[in-house]
Amino acid sequence: MDIRAATVLPARREPIELHTADGLTLVGELALPESRPPVATLLTLHPLPTAGGFMDSHLYKKAANRLPALADLAVLRFNTRGTGSERGTSQGSFDSGEGERFDVAAALEFAEFNDLPQVWVVGWSFGTELALKWARDPLVTGAILLSPPLHRATDADLDAWAAFGRPLVALVPEFDDYLRPEEAKARFARIPQAEVIGVAGAKHLWVGEPYVRIVLDEIVRRINPEAYPLPTQI
Repeated sequence: MDIRAATVLPARREPIELHTADGLTLVGELALPESRPPVATLLTLHPLPTAGGFMDSHLYKKAANRLPALADLAVLRFNTRGTGSERGTSQGSFDSGEGERFDVAAALEFAEFNDLPQVWVVGWSFGTELALKWARDPLVTGAILLSPPLHRATDADLDAWAAFGRPLVALVPEFDDYLRPEEAKARFARIPQAEVIGVAGAKHLWVGEPYVRIVLDEIVRRINPEAYPLPTQI
């Protein structure tokens, strides 16, 4: 059977709540391999909620639907403050990436408390800003950035990640609305350990199964190379 956009593979999927230091409860889901412990963890940070981003944004939903089964990865998704989805609405209100520092910290705390291994932060658009600004934590193995706009994240944040020393991979669409590959390479040159990958034909939202496969394959190639490339049939 071909793996298609709507394919949902077996996994243990658990509703979760995160509790922030400023007193909010955030809703989310943890997807785990069905019968084995995960080898690594994706802690996902979604696109801009005021533009429709949430924990079910399609790349993350597909990661949760496929990667526990295909790559033995745990996938942690949650709604940042004030953001709603089918799972529910997180308390609080959107804070332009500032109060969200507590949301990122709460997700990392959850991962640590639950002994989730090898935590990689995966940010998409607005989520890349949260990753660069607020995910420099000893628990974090590295970060993967999808369509980074580098709007809220400044050169000071890039310099801080350089000093942090953890791996950083940026997947940049050829036709991105905000930051395209050549400019991204120049901006991320401040981080010696950064790898910038331009993706031909792609746009900011990664619409289309070919681009979904590229994103998920690149994630798995970095985090669990034994499972790369991902199968296209089951």
